[in-house]
Amino acid sequence: MSRPTGQAQGPYEAAFLPRLQMSLRIADEPVTEPVSKFGGQPVWLEAPAWPVDPQTGEPLVFIGQFRVPGDEVRLAYLFLEEDGQVMGMHPTSGEAVVLIQPDGRVPSFAVIGPRGTRGRSLWRWGPDETEIPVEWLVDLDPTPPEMDAAANHHAAWWSYMRHEGPEVDLPSGDEPEDFLGGTAVLPNGRAWGLDDDSWLFLCQFADRGEDAKDPFFLNFGYGSGFVFISSDHREGRFLGDCS
Repeated sequence: MSRPTGQAQGPYEAAFLPRLQMSLRIADEPVTEPVSKFGGQPVWLEAPAWPVDPQTGEPLVFIGQFRVPGDEVRLAYLFLEEDGQVMGMHPTSGEAVVLIQPDGRVPSFAVIGPRGTRGRSLWRWGPDETEIPVEWLVDLDPTPPEMDAAANHHAAWWSYMRHEGPEVDLPSGDEPEDFLGGTAVLPNGRAWGLDDDSWLFLCQFADRGEDAKDPFFLNFGYGSGFVFISSDHREGRFLGDCS
């Protein structure tokens, strides 16, 4: 189990350790426990609060929920707008909303729908481009040492490129894509719009969905999605980014 380090200063440092690799396991029945998962319906820990698009009023798509490491059971719920474009590129537009429960703060830019609002949840493509709702449990396992080292090397190199750390060699080889904790593997080395001390990295996951065997559809422009939470663990942000 990953734990808060209590030492991270901003989105480029490890707020939770160890780094744990995400693997997916199909849910045999609707999930009702406060666990990490993609798809299905939110398991609310307080009153439901489904965000809507600030421009259209349409409910955002529920992508998943992720346990925030710590002694208290706390979930980060992710909702995104899906209009055929790259998802989550603007962290404060209201088209990408992370809600924290319990005792969370709704971001100032988020618009919560009226009581009873409920939108679509994550899906995969079926025949003739039909949307098939899905629900996948997330298992968190130790990251293989070589992949953990590769991710740390990647983070150290970007720290050097931001003039925040010593010089290191250019990384080579693969690095993990789907994980919680540790330092983020950012395609461009920056958490655009979130690169101050207010935000801590929680987890990241790659987009997928073009292949019929993919578990679900997410479009980050052949990149990854990143979930961040505030230093007091009460508010969230999301960033989709690609190289």
